[in-house]
Parts: sequence; C-alpha cells; structure tokens
Amino acid sequence: MATIPITKRGAEKLKAELHKLKTVDRPWVINAIAEARAQGDLSENAEYEAAKDRQGFIEGRIQEVESKLSGSLVIDPSTLEAGGKVVFGATVELEDEVSGNIVKYQIVGEDEADLKLGLVNIGSPIARALIGKEEGDTAEVQTPGGVKHFEIVAVSYL
Repeated sequence: MATIPITKRGAEKLKAELHKLKTVDRPWVINAIAEARAQGDLSENAEYEAAKDRQGFIEGRIQEVESKLSGSLVIDPSTLEAGGKVVFGATVELEDEVSGNIVKYQIVGEDEADLKLGLVNIGSPIARALIGKEEGDTAEVQTPGGVKHFEIVAVSYL
C-alpha cells in the first residue's frame, strides 16, 4: 500500500472526525436501533431499517478514516526546507500572465482539498504543473477553459 501525503492539519481533521464517529455517532445509532427494536415487529419497522442503514454508513466511514490515517504520511509544511521549490504542503502565490490576477494555493492531500479555501489536491492539474518549480518560473496549466500560464511569485511553507 502506497503512503498518501497529508498535512498535519488534514490529519488532525481526520482524527477529529474519527473521534466523533466513535464517541458520538456510533453510540447514538446503537441507541436508535435498541429503541426501534423495542417497538416490536422489525419486518415493517422503518425506524429500525433507517438506523441499521445509518449504522452501516458509520461503520464503513470509521474503517475508511482509519485506513486513510494508517496509510498516510503526515507532513508539516512549517518544517520543510525545500529551498524555494514547490513541494507538497507549500503555499504558492501565482500571477496569471494574461489577466494579471494573483491567486494563492496550498498543495494538500485529496481529503483536504477545497478550492474555495485555496487548498488544491496534489493530483490536480495545477498542482502537478507547479511541483518542482521555483519562484520566478512559469507553469503551464491545462484548464477546462484552455491552457493558462502562471508565474510563480512566491513559495512559502506555512
């Protein structure tokens, strides 16, 4: 099994989700199943079926999160010494060479990605185009709207 990179913040987020699933959601659904069983005939009990479905989802998500955490390599960007190169965890400030717009992205793992927050997946076209480049370099990115050229203005490890 290959290790999957994840930032320290992303690992903490997954650990918090796992804790909630095990300490809040799982006990709640067990209680809901017990209450539904107490109502009698299970063959026509919609509450029982819904609670069992929810239990299956919770148990599946627990397994998925545990698997992701056990197969992940936690990287703290603030400890990186990449010499100005764009690497996993780096925050990159880019200037669109046509429009002049400035954007800022952090390259993160798949589970952490959220474009609205400026967090791009390591497997995304923009991240793949940036990895290994340095300040002052130009990155060519294939987007749905066509090829865009970005100049790397700054690279930081926050």
